[in-house]
Amino acid sequence: MNIGLVLSGGGVRGVAHIGAIKALEEDGIVPTHISGSSAGAVVGALYASDYSWKDILTFFKGIQLFDIKKYARKKPGFIDAEKFYFDFKQYLKKDTFEALGKKLTVTTTDILNGELTIFNQGELIKPVIASAAFPGIFTPVQIGDSYFIDGGALDNFPVAPIKNDCDMLIGVYANWFKKVAIHELKHSYNVVERVFKIRSVIDDVSKFSECDLVIAPVDLGDYGTFDKKKLDEIFELGYNATKEALVKTDFLKIKGPSEKSFDRTLETSS
Repeated sequence: MNIGLVLSGGGVRGVAHIGAIKALEEDGIVPTHISGSSAGAVVGALYASDYSWKDILTFFKGIQLFDIKKYARKKPGFIDAEKFYFDFKQYLKKDTFEALGKKLTVTTTDILNGELTIFNQGELIKPVIASAAFPGIFTPVQIGDSYFIDGGALDNFPVAPIKNDCDMLIGVYANWFKKVAIHELKHSYNVVERVFKIRSVIDDVSKFSECDLVIAPVDLGDYGTFDKKKLDEIFELGYNATKEALVKTDFLKIKGPSEKSFDRTLETSS
């Protein structure tokens, strides 16, 4: 049976994907196909490379997002995304999709022509970095003759790329937002990030019904996109929400599209 795993964007909230992977494996569920955007592309690439959840969590804890050595010069962004290449190369020794143990698809946005671009073959690391290059913060990544940014700009919950190849689909969603007070929007990038997220969530939720199971812990909305101080809490949210969803749905007994279900209580704000 081909089982697909769809991993959304969400910045450091994507660490919830790692907790979900741990819970799924404890239940004997090992995906064969992965589709990821932004943080989901990063987790997906490492998981498709057969790293354990512990190794992936270690990667996220070790990566320095705002390292002064990675500041961009004469490029549109504060941090030069391409300077993360060697961080990824330490884990992704073979820089190619074909070397992965699981089928992987990542989404990116071609910033020049404004089109969604899907990568699932050839060079691996640059597409993954590009998929996670949050616009305005990280510089676009050059691949071939064009430049690419965050896949979440056009498809933050990439169900379509793998749904026809899989018998069952599991989605993990890490991009919820909650109501905020105006004083919480302290900087211009906070406003840009929130607008970006609001639009994304509207599009993403419409795809939930295409999955057999969706794990979407709304409490992730309490955590910032780039705040690494509470990674263990985010991990636990993903793990616990997945455990709860698996118990409620008895996922492995779902047989076909007519019986698709997911726990809608996990989608609503508390």
